[in-house]
Amino acid sequence: MRDPPPAPSPPPPREAETPQEPKRPEEEEAHAADAAAVAVAGKYWAHRHSLFSLYDRGVRMDAEGWYSATPEAIAAAQAARAAPAGLVLDAFAGVGGNSIQFAARHAPAGRPLLVSRTLLSPANTGVSFSCRGCYVVAVEIDPRKVELARHNARIYGVEDMIEFVVGDFFLLAPYLKADLVFLSPPWGGPSYNQTPVYTLDMLKPKDGHAVFQAAQKIAPNIIMFLPRNVDISQVEELSWLSSPPLDFESEESYVQHRFKGITAYFGDVAR
Repeated sequence: MRDPPPAPSPPPPREAETPQEPKRPEEEEAHAADAAAVAVAGKYWAHRHSLFSLYDRGVRMDAEGWYSATPEAIAAAQAARAAPAGLVLDAFAGVGGNSIQFAARHAPAGRPLLVSRTLLSPANTGVSFSCRGCYVVAVEIDPRKVELARHNARIYGVEDMIEFVVGDFFLLAPYLKADLVFLSPPWGGPSYNQTPVYTLDMLKPKDGHAVFQAAQKIAPNIIMFLPRNVDISQVEELSWLSSPPLDFESEESYVQHRFKGITAYFGDVAR
């Protein structure tokens, strides 16, 4: 008589699965933002190197950055107008394209940082900062964008030359002083070019006159980057808000023969 087959071994006990902690709200927001950026990137992917020549080294952008960052060649041309030792305030810094070029233009490799700036720390804004040894103050209301801008500045080797500030430009403006203010407020998304004439009241979050008047209290020199279909007569009228009127110049800004926007110069930066 044959022996019965051995009883099968019992399966090893399963380790108790550790329940996953729910994602924190900020993690959910970051994940959603990354997903949105990937979706938008497909449309603008071919232009990535015109936005940031060092894109392949790890530059990061959110969804808005893909269509709102100033192309690098234009940002470099705008930065070339600033005084070599002047302090620049980038009022709507976004993912850092313009701030990086202002810093790179005025703090070349090997040049010692001798600039020492101390800015006011306004108690009623909830923001406290100083700028010591920097050439650029980059103000941005979105903390996520500030993280991206700081990361991108690190790739370009100018992180230590920029003071990044999370805050509302309009709340901070009365307390700030600089040599030049750069203004590229949100244009309202890609649909801006669907209107025949772009007027200054279409800028966000406030109209162009309010933005310009806030900048006037900070610096005698202002650069604005505006849509290519902007009403240029309205832009020139901004120079009349000062007495005597500021010198004014406008130029069409191109990338690879493509008309991208209007750069307006006010004050000594005008030619």
